[in-house]
Amino acid sequence: MRVALLYGAVAADAGPDEQDTLVQVAALAQALQALGHEAVAVPLTSCLAPAAARLRALRPACVVNLVETVAGSSRAIHLGPQLLERLGLPYTGAAGAVLVATTNKLRTKALLAAAGIATPPWCTEAFLHRHGVPFPGPYIVKSVWEHGSLGLDDAAVVATASQLRALLAQRRHQAAAPWFVERYIAGREFNLALLAGRHGPELLPPAEMLFVDYPADKPRIVDYRAKWEPASFEYRHTQRCFTFSRHEAPLLERLAALAHACWQRLGLAGYARIDVRVDAAGRPWVLEVNANPCLAPDSGFVAAAARAGWALEDVVQRLLAAAQPRAGGK
Repeated sequence: MRVALLYGAVAADAGPDEQDTLVQVAALAQALQALGHEAVAVPLTSCLAPAAARLRALRPACVVNLVETVAGSSRAIHLGPQLLERLGLPYTGAAGAVLVATTNKLRTKALLAAAGIATPPWCTEAFLHRHGVPFPGPYIVKSVWEHGSLGLDDAAVVATASQLRALLAQRRHQAAAPWFVERYIAGREFNLALLAGRHGPELLPPAEMLFVDYPADKPRIVDYRAKWEPASFEYRHTQRCFTFSRHEAPLLERLAALAHACWQRLGLAGYARIDVRVDAAGRPWVLEVNANPCLAPDSGFVAAAARAGWALEDVVQRLLAAAQPRAGGK
């Protein structure tokens, strides 16, 4: 069948986090062709008319939604799903409303907390300026909207409220603004990948992110350099591990239950990745929920699928099987 790959158009001078979208498009086009389908890439800009006209002309049987940014910003991630809903086209992954809620980290955390799912304490910058930070440090400053660890580096982690105020003042006008403050959870970090199956979502092998030979005073975070700068210390010393000892089975079971709870409570579909920290007491905290995770060949999701014995073609088949038209179609 004919399958469209809808993605946010990438500027020539965009950073590696955005350029990665083109890597995904190429990889998924190849996977679709290997499955016998016709793959057609359709770029999306803030002007929806060209993409809409292209999709109407193509009349694809399904659309793989790869839109992560529009005009370089994640704030408009809903435009892709809304267009597909208006055209009545089935598409992969979560619905538009779910993508908006999980892209905005403040909404995600509020939904998690309301569902009784542990997420680190947080506050907005505006709240901090009016009332002070309502929980003890250490603190980490994150972008409300942008993913891919944009704006995240060692300096984003501070120990005191005064350092926190200074950091926010310094970053107020940076590209990844607005920011929010979260309690920094020192501990182990896990990526939990879920993929739709015939009987509901299946958890792929969990991965732990190891911070190898990190100095004692260096924050153990998967920052922008660890993801996108191959020559950096962070990239070379952050490793993904799928091997666990027997005594860790209870922890892995708790993480699996947590991932499934996020799927159900947030209305995820198709696939997702849940990022979790486990503190020194063994308590898991959900950091982020990615309802549209990266499918580039070197991504964590594809690595987890490979660990389960699945090629990218297998993942694509699952996504196509779970694709459906959403509310708003005509």
